[in-house]
Amino acid sequence: MKWVRHIFWLGTKELRAVLTDPMMVFLILFMFSGMVYLQASAVTENVNNASLAIVDEDNSLVSRRIANAFFPPNFQRPDYIEADDVTGAMADGRYLFVLSFPPNFERDLRRGWQPTLYLDVDATAMMQAGLGDGYIQSIVAAEITDFLQSDGASSDSPVALQTRRAFNPNGTQRWFQAISAVLDFLSLVTIILVGAALIREREHGTIEHLLVMPLTATEVALAKIWANGLIILVAFSGSLTLVVEGLLGVPVAGSRGLLMFGAAAFLFAQASIGILLGIVARSMAQFALLMLLVVLPMMMLSGGMSPVESQPNGVRQFTWLFPSRHFLSFSHAIVFRGADLTLVCGDLLRLLGLGSAYLVISLTLFRRSLSASG
Repeated sequence: MKWVRHIFWLGTKELRAVLTDPMMVFLILFMFSGMVYLQASAVTENVNNASLAIVDEDNSLVSRRIANAFFPPNFQRPDYIEADDVTGAMADGRYLFVLSFPPNFERDLRRGWQPTLYLDVDATAMMQAGLGDGYIQSIVAAEITDFLQSDGASSDSPVALQTRRAFNPNGTQRWFQAISAVLDFLSLVTIILVGAALIREREHGTIEHLLVMPLTATEVALAKIWANGLIILVAFSGSLTLVVEGLLGVPVAGSRGLLMFGAAAFLFAQASIGILLGIVARSMAQFALLMLLVVLPMMMLSGGMSPVESQPNGVRQFTWLFPSRHFLSFSHAIVFRGADLTLVCGDLLRLLGLGSAYLVISLTLFRRSLSASG
């Protein structure tokens, strides 16, 4: 088994090259600790600490009840302002929302009329404005319904909708974002390490040393894949335990062993893509540009930023070629739903199949590259 020894010793050379570089070790550790935590906790798709002002020209029980329904963490405690101050306050950017109650609002409600509430929104903060608008409408509607029912009046809505959240009862956004962040950095760091290692050998001239040794392109590629993959798999395991579960409090419902096996299959696929990019690029500058063209679309279209189902049909079909799409589905099924192997074997086989296909393409190009260099 001479080829196994070749792959092993070439891999140990890669391990020493990475682990003896203090800056590289620091960046890997920071990516899987600080960056995962920041992306999971600092970036939110929910309304958070939004500023709100109330113009209460009715000063009634129901208007005060609605005003008291806005509280942290979604909204700041509302400030009361006069109607004449609304334009100036919005222009100064002091408030994101201003909710105005007209005179006789409660009286009109009791009479069964439909009084109008006015909501001014600063739409320069587009995401918060769009989401907050829906939050405020929902809160106002719920409070008015409760008020009318307690007052003996009938509710306008004939249906009472009760929502039960499965797998994430409190709707904690950071649970999803934490797994997506780990996925993003797994993709990014794996492709960078493997591809840059290949380009570094070409730029330093050590590729010629490989040509005079009894090595094959397959052995060189597999050595780089297992060595760099091992480093990132250890970093992933530490990030999952210390950051995702420890600091962020994301519970892992399924098998950790199955999750690690799936992560290894994903790393194999991503490392194969890294080899492919490292062969196509002739310099580090070209490799960096290829990273922008390949990795960023993977991160945006694999389901971490927006659901795959909501994307155009042509784009959705193209994402089947992304290993990150299948690993995101795989990891969500295990972490959140406690899925076993029978439920995720399809995603696992697709990861292995894509990794093998990309590796075959990479080895074909690598052999041609070595032959041309020789």
